[in-house]
Amino acid sequence: MPYLSRIRINPLRAESRKLLASPRAMHAAVQGGLPGLPEQARTLWRLDPDNPYRPNLLVLTTDKPDWTHLVEAAGWPGAEGEHSAIRDYTPLLQQLAPGRSFAFRLTANPVQNTTRPDKPTASQQSRIDAGGRRRGFRLGHRTAEAQLNWFLTRTTRWGFDIPAAHLDGTQDTDGAPPRDARITTRHRRSFGKGQATTKEAQVVMNSVTFEGRLRITDPALLTQHLLAGIGPSKAYGCGLLTLARLPGRG
Repeated sequence: MPYLSRIRINPLRAESRKLLASPRAMHAAVQGGLPGLPEQARTLWRLDPDNPYRPNLLVLTTDKPDWTHLVEAAGWPGAEGEHSAIRDYTPLLQQLAPGRSFAFRLTANPVQNTTRPDKPTASQQSRIDAGGRRRGFRLGHRTAEAQLNWFLTRTTRWGFDIPAAHLDGTQDTDGAPPRDARITTRHRRSFGKGQATTKEAQVVMNSVTFEGRLRITDPALLTQHLLAGIGPSKAYGCGLLTLARLPGRG
């Protein structure tokens, strides 16, 4: 049974600053809230900094978690209010139906695969010089235009489409009305992978948050991606798509 959790983070505490600065550290803290073995637990997480002074950590898990350690180390353990909320995700999944619309939020790492990077690293150049058959290189999209296009051109494979925005008379360059999706935050992050400190061992990712309105085309496919995530870098806070009722629709 899947569960969606929301944990309040106090950004002024030392442990919080460590977690907020390092996706690796946050991933480890998230895994620490699960009763099963880390390699057996499938999790997705996302930081929602709607208010940077009161960030929320969202986590989707397949088993019911316990966030006591996070609240005590990085929250307000002695304060009033709900420090963490855990909700059964099944009721939302049961509401999915073709044609139904929801507001959405997704933080993802838009990437492309290429066999010839424009500015290869030393390791990439070594692989190119070696010749022969090789895997392509996964590179992040860097511009907002490319990142939004990455999202809009893939929605059908995720079980939904993006309707036209409600804007009078506005058109895209191709003459079509713009679709109801936008980028709200973009961050380029670099951090060490494991205990390695060399530049080649660094993880570099572009974390992009998309928001807007979606319309379901394939409930089974959407359910799959709600639970399994979208795109790469899921261990580092990317891939979690969440839905909410549209205003005025109950």
